[in-house]
This record gives sequence, C-alpha cells and structure tokens, in this order.
Amino acid sequence: MQTEGVTRIWQWFLPSVPLLIHDPGDEWWERDDRRGHDRPSDPPKTVVVETRRTDLAQLQREASGFQPELFEAIRQRVRRLNYSKRTEQAYVGWIRRFIFAHGMRHPRHLGEREVENFLTVLANSAQVSAGTQNQALSALLFLYREILKIDLPWMDNVVRAKRSRRIPVVLSPDEVRRLLAMMDGQAWLMAALLYGTGMRLMECARLRVKDVDFARNEIVVRDGKGAKDRRVPLPRRLVEHLHAAIERTRLLHQHDIARGLGRVWLPAALARKYMNADLEFGWQYVFPASKISDDPDAGVTRRHHIDEASLQRAVKTARAKAGILKPATCHTLRHSFATHLLEAGHDIRTVQELLGHKDVATTQIYTHVLGRGAGGILSPLDREY
Repeated sequence: MQTEGVTRIWQWFLPSVPLLIHDPGDEWWERDDRRGHDRPSDPPKTVVVETRRTDLAQLQREASGFQPELFEAIRQRVRRLNYSKRTEQAYVGWIRRFIFAHGMRHPRHLGEREVENFLTVLANSAQVSAGTQNQALSALLFLYREILKIDLPWMDNVVRAKRSRRIPVVLSPDEVRRLLAMMDGQAWLMAALLYGTGMRLMECARLRVKDVDFARNEIVVRDGKGAKDRRVPLPRRLVEHLHAAIERTRLLHQHDIARGLGRVWLPAALARKYMNADLEFGWQYVFPASKISDDPDAGVTRRHHIDEASLQRAVKTARAKAGILKPATCHTLRHSFATHLLEAGHDIRTVQELLGHKDVATTQIYTHVLGRGAGGILSPLDREY
C-alpha cells in the first residue's frame, strides 16, 4: 500500500468505541453517535502518520470537497433501503476509516488491492474478529455497488472471514437467581424481563407501553432483528412490577406535557400520518430516559428510552457481586431463557418463534444442554472407576 507523494494516516479502531474524526482545522473531535454531539478530545494514541511530501492540510482540503456529499448519499441510501440506524452508523464509520487509511483519496480511485489490504490489516494488526471484518467488507461493497454504482468482477472475489462457531454462555437457574438478587429497581426489572421473555437488550429498552398486553399475558416485540415483530410471554411474577413501572412512566409523561414536552420518537412516518400520536401515552417507552434530549436528526426535543449501557453496567456489577465467574452479559440472559425452555421439554420450533430466529439451525445451538452433548455422556473414567 505504497503511493508516492501521499500522506498516509492509519487509524484502526473498533466500531464499538466512539467514532474519531479528524477535523480539517487540525483538531481532533470525538463524535458521540448516540446523541449526535461533538466535543473536543485528545488525539487517539492509535494513529500512526507516515509523512511524505504532500502537505496534510492540502490533502484534507482536497478531501473535504467530496466527503460531505458522499456520506450524505450513504445515509440517504441506507434509509431508503430501511436499514437500521446502527447499520447506518457502522457503514459510515467503516467507509470513513477506509478513506482515511488511504490518504483521503476518493474511493473511485481505489480497488481490489486496497480493499484486501484494508481487511488484512484489520485482521493482522488490529486483530478484530471475523464478524467485524465481514461488517467492514459489507460496508465497502455497499459503497461501491449502491453509492458509486460500480460493480466490478473483483467484488465477487473478495473472501469473507470465516466466523467461529462458539457455544453461548448459559447461566444455571441458581446463577440467574444469584445475579438478579444482586440487582434492584429498574435494572432488576429489565434484567428479569430479558431472562423471562428472551428479548434482546435493545428490544427491552425500546419497549412501549402499548405493547405490554396484561390481558393476554404477553409482550409484543416490535421491529426486532430483521425488522420482524413477534410475541413473547409476560412473566406473571413481573406483572405487578410492570404495572408500577408503567404508572411511573404515566406520571413522568404528565409532567412533561405540563412543561410543553411529552413527545416521543415514532417509527417510519407515523408522526406525519397520525397527528399528535407522539404525545399519546401508549407510545411512550416503558423505561424512559431520566432526562430530556434533542433528536439530532429531527431537531425536536424528546424523551428517549433509557440508555442501554446503564443496564449493561448493572449486570456486570451484579455478576461480580454474585461471584459468577462466567463472562455473563445481558445477552447471556437470552441464551439462558432459550436453554432452560428446551431443558423443560418445550419444542424447539416454539423456542425459535419466541427468539425470533429466521432459521431453526440458529436455535439448535442451544441443544448442547439437552443431555446429548458433553454433559450428557458418562466418561469412560467414571465408568471404570
């Protein structure tokens, strides 16, 4: 990846950390993608600059001519295809890294060799996982095919990284009880919902009041992974606690309306189709954020749902207090939900529907606990002695 007269900027960082952007004014900024605000920060220590004859400021001035339009085109195309907000952020992030890594050159002037080298450095130097490599490749293929309208033969020849098939971490019923015993308040309720319903973390955080059906003892999960809806059971033990949480949300909503606020984000174009629906209590989040915030896309002041990171921190703290050595996370509660249902004799197709898996093969990974895996075999050592 040597090009004479070009300043190289190598910056490798994972998409899970805040996105670092180099401003033409030679000041580093840290973008918080969840809130859309920029704030000054120190230059990242992971950046290595290889300087040649070309002046960096000149290179950035040349790049500034195409970057805003390019990234705006990417965002518009992603939204047109109804991809998730997180997919949009990931694609924009990887494409920006790709441009920075090649001296701010326009992607039209880059090809198969640059893409392969980019992915190779990710694998060897940054040591990212196969899933992260494939995400970066998907972003670059999206750029060339959907935005630049370039469909070259080499695109089909780029090899995707092989993902490892790993057994999920599963807690025993006793470990789940110990974990939940170390939690309280809203964090306890959300963690109990993850285990009791099998919802994903963001599905729980985005739960709306109208989707909790106490009469049918079920919860409707809207716009889950793959933009699919599904129904999950409402644990009877949590009915009273959910009633209390919804009542707190009602009081908070009334207080917001009294202040001239009370609006909430609505999916797609429902806010235009149903006037003032974003003020209705049924559309409010069951677990609202403690503070009002500005929507960077719509420019409207709203109350968003709770930050999912708060529950992640609470689970991590509770795991340490409970003395659980397994690397349990919020998603581990979903794995435990599926595993314990299969252990109780429920049909794998039923579990597949509850989890929202497209293919039953994805659900079959949980069958390792059903007495047919390593734990269900009597070791020859035990048989002989």
